[in-house]
Amino acid sequence: MIAFRSPSSPARFRPFAAAVAAMTVLALSGCAGAAAPASSVDAEAGASGEWVVSRDLEPGMGSTEPDGVFPREVTHFEGVTEIPTRPSRIAVVSTGQLDALLTLGTVPAAATRAENSGLVPDYLLDAFPQDVAALASMTDIGQRTEPDLEAVAQAAPDLILINATRGAELYDSLSAIAPTVVTKGNGVNWKSDFLLIADALGDEGAARGILDALHSDSAAFARTHPAGDPTVSFLQSTGDRTRIMGVPSFAGGIAEDLGLGRPASQQFDETSQEISAEQIDLADADHVFYAGTGQGVAFIEEAPLWPTLDAVAAGRTTAVDFDPWFMNAGPTAARIVQDEVTRVVGAD
Repeated sequence: MIAFRSPSSPARFRPFAAAVAAMTVLALSGCAGAAAPASSVDAEAGASGEWVVSRDLEPGMGSTEPDGVFPREVTHFEGVTEIPTRPSRIAVVSTGQLDALLTLGTVPAAATRAENSGLVPDYLLDAFPQDVAALASMTDIGQRTEPDLEAVAQAAPDLILINATRGAELYDSLSAIAPTVVTKGNGVNWKSDFLLIADALGDEGAARGILDALHSDSAAFARTHPAGDPTVSFLQSTGDRTRIMGVPSFAGGIAEDLGLGRPASQQFDETSQEISAEQIDLADADHVFYAGTGQGVAFIEEAPLWPTLDAVAAGRTTAVDFDPWFMNAGPTAARIVQDEVTRVVGAD
């Protein structure tokens, strides 16, 4: 069973000085000014210092106001937005933003859904049972890739969150409805995006405490094994598309935090690479974590080369939940993935 640390329990998400010291600290510049240059909105690159996955706000992002102070001006990836009062009706458009808000103790008023998916992933319903009724009352504002602007307006939000994937195109329309903050997006940037979202809510300190706890726990686990050993592999399939995950990915960043190695086949600088059934051996490692939607799991397990993998022969493959591992990059998903990896690898 996955050990979930509820964000409503501060003692379990307390800051750790050692983790802070290990973090790559970036200086925040003032919030006034133009949007970040378009070239900086890179869907793949999130590296900062020695870490592949960025651990802090990107330079210039966020507000200069202390937590809890409103109005506040927040610099983000499409400009500077003034948020006049603490938001109470938030609309979330992009992947991981519902996870981020719930982890911070806020249920949004409206949310989008992934294609062929419900409005709230099961892992979030399991993690936040106290919020099930409030989540059921959220307004459905369409798919993440095609939000329904009329439904957004009808939800009467006082803050809209979206990432740069659609943010540049929809920013003007959304800003006409309510103050809008655009995060960078992509799983490799989830930590810096989480801090930016929290900053917009005037709650950056709480977000830093949550990340500090994750970093401290992962650093403690990293001290229990040689650096880079054992190796872990991440594999996912929808049946139509099967992919191995690179180092700059959501799961890849968690493996990096835990001090685990990656097989040579997955040491590439992209979020993922598509493979065929005949290339399933590229997923081999000391431990393989895999998930699927639709016929995805069957595609993996019935691939002719699957039984030839060393991890399969050794009984070191683990089927996991697709949503937190490969679909929703947020702090609660990160805790689930981290706990499962450490449980499986630590059992050796």
